[in-house]
Amino acid sequence: MREVLPFILCGGAGTRLWPLSREAFPKQFHKITGNETLFQQTCRRLSGDLFGDLFVLSNHRHRFLIAEQLEALGAPATNIVLEPVSRNTAPAACIAALIAAEADPDALVLLAPSDHMIANGDTFADAIATGLPAARDGALVTFGVEPDCPHTGYGYIEIDKAQGPAFKVIRFVEKPSLEVAEAYLDSGRFYWNAGIFLFRASVLLDLAATHAPDILAACRRALDGAAQDLTFRILGEAYAQAPAISLDYAIVEKAANIACVPLTTSWSDVGSWSAVWQFMDKDDSGNVVQGDGEIILQSTRNSFAYSDHACVAVLGLENVIVIAMEDAVLVASKEHAEQVKGIVEQLKGNGRSHALQHNRVYRPWGWYHTLNRGERYQVKCIMVKPGGKLSLQSHHHRSEHWVVVKGTLEVTKGEDVELLSENQSTYIPIGKQHRLANPGKIPAFLIEVQSGAYLDEDDIVRFEDIYRRSSAE
Repeated sequence: MREVLPFILCGGAGTRLWPLSREAFPKQFHKITGNETLFQQTCRRLSGDLFGDLFVLSNHRHRFLIAEQLEALGAPATNIVLEPVSRNTAPAACIAALIAAEADPDALVLLAPSDHMIANGDTFADAIATGLPAARDGALVTFGVEPDCPHTGYGYIEIDKAQGPAFKVIRFVEKPSLEVAEAYLDSGRFYWNAGIFLFRASVLLDLAATHAPDILAACRRALDGAAQDLTFRILGEAYAQAPAISLDYAIVEKAANIACVPLTTSWSDVGSWSAVWQFMDKDDSGNVVQGDGEIILQSTRNSFAYSDHACVAVLGLENVIVIAMEDAVLVASKEHAEQVKGIVEQLKGNGRSHALQHNRVYRPWGWYHTLNRGERYQVKCIMVKPGGKLSLQSHHHRSEHWVVVKGTLEVTKGEDVELLSENQSTYIPIGKQHRLANPGKIPAFLIEVQSGAYLDEDDIVRFEDIYRRSSAE
């Protein structure tokens, strides 16, 4: 039985997990725990016998990352819906309900974030199954996490414990003070709001028509004006007319028939580095270490250290977060971990790219990694996947030297096309139309040396692109 249509919301930037998470490659696409990314783990949780075809709602920028990570799971990348602008979860829920209702107005929809950590997938599926009868009967079902501490960063749900197993919701409370959160914990009637919802498509649409008609109308127009681009369904520009508001505020808190099913497994919304530390298994000193770099902790307790390459040593500290990336390092106390977003905003205000992307930038054809940059020069390592093809392009302000270090590459320069293999090189003068492609069966690598007066990525004029990108992408 595949009764539930899962819709994964995958548009967040995850700035509180900077410098690992950045706008161009946010936290849901990283392997924070285990061998799969948070997004892939979410997909697996929503792919059992209970669930039907998987849908993903995201933004235009991350469409190829989503497709690639779905393909790595062996899942079809055919139900990816793209927002022209981000509009929070209420419009996203309306889009999910409208799409589900195209096949069956009473289809059951599960709306789930892409970036949560949930320890036990079977327990999660059991909770969804527990909520099915209430959802079939017309309730809007949410899922609550039993609190183990008076957390002030989560919303709370108060329930009536006289009913079950899907309890009647009395009220929703936004992030409380510590004193209030302690009282909630002692009462036993409050759960953390996990932001996961189960509903009949027709029920959500009726609620939206009553409580958020402007959102529903904009979403209908956006779907009517949607276009197909490769395997992606791109919502029409009318979507931008929908108010940016959460599902909780716009609809859920105004509805009468709300039920809550307890989620009895470890859960985290991965909202900060301290939340990651809290979720993970710890050593005898309460420490968590992750990443590919060597990490040495001495006389250190209750701390989290991550390194993607460098040797990191922490000595004589407690309750600290250390995140070492190739181009940025964060050192913070755990109690201030929620404030990392402010650092990202300051970097943006200063015009620094560290807030937006890593040294390695992913593209649908592979990736490029900036190795060095100085006045009038830049050095990159470029990987082109088998079958990958860069756009036919030119540059106004830079020339490029290419040296192949692994594999075989097809190089187009003007009207000329040639194959280059290891240790062979070529030169692309300013203004020359050119293209790279990998006709082989293994990834191909080259070193690119750029020289010129302007070296940023917006100096690209695209003439042809199999991925249908604009010059700005």
